[in-house]
Amino acid sequence: MKQRIRVVGIVRNDEGVLVLKRNRGRSEAPVFWELITGKIKFGEQPEEAMVRSLAEYTGLVATKVKLKDVITFLAPEGSSQLSNLYIVYELGVTGDKKPNPRDRYTAYKYVKDFANSNIRLNEASATVIEIEGGATTSDRVNSRNTANAVIINVDGASRGNPGPAGIGYCIHDNSGKIVEQSGEFIGFATSRVAEYYAMRKGVERAIELGYKSAKFLSDSLMVVNQLSGIFSVKNQDIAPIYKDITDKIEDFEAVSFVHIPRSENVVADTEANAAIDRILKKN
Repeated sequence: MKQRIRVVGIVRNDEGVLVLKRNRGRSEAPVFWELITGKIKFGEQPEEAMVRSLAEYTGLVATKVKLKDVITFLAPEGSSQLSNLYIVYELGVTGDKKPNPRDRYTAYKYVKDFANSNIRLNEASATVIEIEGGATTSDRVNSRNTANAVIINVDGASRGNPGPAGIGYCIHDNSGKIVEQSGEFIGFATSRVAEYYAMRKGVERAIELGYKSAKFLSDSLMVVNQLSGIFSVKNQDIAPIYKDITDKIEDFEAVSFVHIPRSENVVADTEANAAIDRILKKN
């Protein structure tokens, strides 16, 4: 499967989020707006690519570059599917300097409410806005309704690393209501293996429940980065689980992996530890 890797910058002020208007090229081409988006050149680190793209396309200088999320999603490309990996940064810029669109952009604006704006975002930027918790207009290209994806928190726990280990998950529908939450004991394992087993369980339950669009939240940056393709998997203990997960997500029309703080993963963590406690109490 092909993979497209991009850095994406979110510049925010009191007026909203900065978006840029693409040069149409051919006059008959539709008009689209997008977040600051750039490619990573050979030898560049993602953060360097983000700073360079901001300067090249807007003339702005980054005063803060903070990694916000690493997300992946599948999108149709002809008769096949394209795996998209977006490294999302929150950017700070000098407050009194205005953007000066250049190169492939012709205008800019700040948008506070995407759902009620009249701008037309391209597919990639619309997906990032949706995953980051916003809403977009319905006028999109190849809309996959990612905003309505089921949200699945997963977590793994190990006491001893390796030691008694458990996994937990919590499924929310698009209204925020908990559909299902559970945990199970997986035997003796490292925390790394437990995190991967938890993710696989979440993927399996989403498939079993018939969901076609899913957003998986984990507090393990390693798991998110590896499933996003940023880090390769070299450990033999997780390689088979990793492959199993990547094979299973082919069943989804849209899927993303998002890193969250542990403080936002309490339910899944509680389920994982409760599963361990149930076994330890029996013994």
